[in-house]
Amino acid sequence: MLTFNEQLHHLIDTALQEDIGDGDHSTLSVIPADAKGVAVLKIKQDGTMAGMQVAEAIFRYREPGVQFIAYKKDGDRMEAGENAFEVAASVHTILQCERLVLNCLQRMSGIATLTRLYTDRLKGYATRLLDTRKTTPGFRLLEKEAVRIGGGHNHRMGLYDMIMLKDNHIDYCGGLEKAIDRAYTYVQQVKPWLKIEVETRNLDDVRRVVEFGKVDRIMLDNFTPEMLFRALKIINRQYETEASGGITLDNITEYAETGVDYVSVGALIHQAASLDLSLKAVII
Repeated sequence: MLTFNEQLHHLIDTALQEDIGDGDHSTLSVIPADAKGVAVLKIKQDGTMAGMQVAEAIFRYREPGVQFIAYKKDGDRMEAGENAFEVAASVHTILQCERLVLNCLQRMSGIATLTRLYTDRLKGYATRLLDTRKTTPGFRLLEKEAVRIGGGHNHRMGLYDMIMLKDNHIDYCGGLEKAIDRAYTYVQQVKPWLKIEVETRNLDDVRRVVEFGKVDRIMLDNFTPEMLFRALKIINRQYETEASGGITLDNITEYAETGVDYVSVGALIHQAASLDLSLKAVII
């Protein structure tokens, strides 16, 4: 599996190719190739900063010798009117990277800001916040990184790093116990390090999983807090537990009060709004 930096470089390369194509003709037509410049990232909306290391990596990918001065770091509180960083480089580099830098930071900061709202509600509880695979194709790496910066935890990066038996797996396989047994055998024979999580849809499913075993975590899907409390009594801490579905800022503390190990919230990513940032030339 590629490292984070290797995946990031691939993302940057693909995004720049998509944007620049056969040339940044706006810049090529009016800016000399040897022109140098300075730009600052201006914060126009309050929130949680995310993407600073990514921004520097984008500029350095295009021009390794850029001067990058960070006034904020990932996870910092940011307020409208502040500056996040200053970059000195070829004007061509600044203009060609501008949109990608803004797209990444605006999106990541929006996700980190929303995630921080959720994690703040969990202070004082043992329950931890997870993201999901409800991400933008091609941008999952940075969306999940933004969740981490906001104080959440990454569930799984893809289909390859955990076995999760959801309703469709179970139904296609022919039943709950049959799906678990096949997954358990697969792990023993093929991928001994993989954890197995299974989705349950009601209290009867929970009882069957506890009796059958062979899993690491039980997902309690679309359970109300009252149902969740009853399910946790059945599980009796024999397995990790995760609540999923219908969890919002308004009710997350009710779920945490049950003592469930994890809550997963797809909205952290797919409902986050990008924050307002701008990259402005500094004219000396």
